Amino acid sequence: MSDWVIEAQNLKKTYRMGEVDVHALNGLDMQVGRGEIVSIMGPSGSGKSTLMNILGCLDKPSEGKYYLDGEEVAGMNDNQLASIRNRKVGFIFQSFNLLPRSSALTNVELPLRYRSTNGFNRRDLAKKALEAVGLGDRLDHHPGELSGGQQQRVAIARALVNDPAIVMADEPTGNLDSKSGAEIMELLQGLNNKMGTTLIIVTHDPEIAKQAGRIVYIKDGRTEDRL
Repeated sequence: MSDWVIEAQNLKKTYRMGEVDVHALNGLDMQVGRGEIVSIMGPSGSGKSTLMNILGCLDKPSEGKYYLDGEEVAGMNDNQLASIRNRKVGFIFQSFNLLPRSSALTNVELPLRYRSTNGFNRRDLAKKALEAVGLGDRLDHHPGELSGGQQQRVAIARALVNDPAIVMADEPTGNLDSKSGAEIMELLQGLNNKMGTTLIIVTHDPEIAKQAGRIVYIKDGRTEDRL
């Protein structure tokens, strides 16, 4: 098995906007090792969102190669992309994206439903994931009964419950106050140390980015590392 959980080679992505071709990615190369924490930064329009969508198997490049955990992704059809996304990618969003009428436990179980995991195992795995983020006493609470920091912990548990190859965090502290944001970053770093989770964090906050082991800066659809 390769030491690289992500290998992107000469990625290009072109969108047609009316009469104009927009080149969102221009021959981008990127590698991420197993267990790394990598921050992605860059100005608006630099290609960050496009790169995130491709790395998270929500989209595919116009050209180039992308290997996720050893599987070549770039040529997959939509059904194949959905399958590898559910097996190998966990997502954490700025707005949490929790189901408001469902308990924390049910929210965390959701990815397991797509894998046809039986009900008993789903509940047990979801409970363990919530315990891992410090919410073992909040299993039956709904999002409206939880603070912003607690809601993001539920979202982190949901991202981890499938034991994914990578976790993609898009501005994970963006909707939190500074204290809760610091706690979430401490939690993510602790899970990385304990479980070896590979984290890719998109952020505009240089203080958050500095907490990663490596910063990848996106400019004009290409990457440059900044230690």
